[in-house]
Amino acid sequence: MTVSLPLVVVLGLIAWGVVKFLGVRIWIVVVIALFGFYLAGTFLAPAIDSGTRSGVEIVNGTHH
Repeated sequence: MTVSLPLVVVLGLIAWGVVKFLGVRIWIVVVIALFGFYLAGTFLAPAIDSGTRSGVEIVNGTHH
């Protein structure tokens, strides 16, 4: 059985769990999310994307 969830839903659930169980304040979660959007528009975006994809491939065991 394969379940397909959008990344936004997964990240939302993680953020909710962090706020609920770890006591992180909501404004910190918002600042981190906004910083991520800011980084996506900089010259660092291709390096972050490449590193993320490589990490996912290693975890999944699908790297070439």
